[in-house]
Amino acid sequence: MKLAVIGVTGMVGQVMLEVLKERNFKIDVFIAVASARSVGKKITFQGKEISIISMEDALQQQPDIAIFSAGGNTSLEWAPKFAAIGTRVIDNSSAWRMHPDHKLIVPEINGSVLNTEDYIIANPNCSTIQLVMALYPLHKAYQMKRVVISTYQSVSGTGVKAVQQMEDEMNGIEGEKAYPHPIHKNALPHCDVFLENGFTKEEMKLANEPLKILDDNSFRVNATAVRIPTAGGHSESVNVSFDQEFELGEVRELLSNMPGVEVVDDPSKNLYPMPATAHQKDEVFVGRLRRDESQERTLNMWIVADNLRKGAATNAVQIAEYLVREKICE
Repeated sequence: MKLAVIGVTGMVGQVMLEVLKERNFKIDVFIAVASARSVGKKITFQGKEISIISMEDALQQQPDIAIFSAGGNTSLEWAPKFAAIGTRVIDNSSAWRMHPDHKLIVPEINGSVLNTEDYIIANPNCSTIQLVMALYPLHKAYQMKRVVISTYQSVSGTGVKAVQQMEDEMNGIEGEKAYPHPIHKNALPHCDVFLENGFTKEEMKLANEPLKILDDNSFRVNATAVRIPTAGGHSESVNVSFDQEFELGEVRELLSNMPGVEVVDDPSKNLYPMPATAHQKDEVFVGRLRRDESQERTLNMWIVADNLRKGAATNAVQIAEYLVREKICE
């Protein structure tokens, strides 16, 4: 097994190394790839020093699987080149997610749609992954009609530059800015760029990606995405209306039985999910389960996950595991 990680020096790339090690993913040859300024530098993986190489050199090594986490433009240029030589590409950018010829995968939900024809596989948006993990079992049971979501997303979702901005502001240091406003002691209703319809790209990812993952256009998602000054972990306030009536006890049972989901919901003991709850964990945490008393057949819930793990690296590695397990990639 030759496995390449493209963008190995980035925030997600570094977490990818941790996840691969923790999950004991079998690798015979590990190929570390990053931008030109990092070529020749060394990283440590599984106790070995490995030199970072260029994209061209990685292509010549013909990896079996390449996990991309280097931005959309890089993926658009290079993913087809790797796919053309038989490499299975798992892409963490938004480049291929809504492309009709490429599948958008959360393994616990729709991994079974993958087959030997799939050479470029899209990893969903971090906020989408945790949302659909909670919605999937409920949608199967009650059929969703409408989802209204407000996100509370950590600066790590923007990248290392944003984390540095927050730390600089906390320490009174004037530095480079990732955001148009301060993030420390603030909340920015501005994730990604604004589009002509007044929504941001992040909000439209949340509106469109769940429909593709669940392979169902019968419901709609309305999103507001907000950046908050936390270092890691995304939170979501979700209001979902169903066609069918539900019981809260059954909702808890359905969520508890969903692989990868953990219910933390006992307000009498101050138990509910928080970014600190999800830190460095792969589970999606769900709590604050309650009826919407203003609308029938409608549920409120609060969803939290580590955006760098299940929201990015872990989901990508799980896709790789599925490809190997099902002998799609040997």
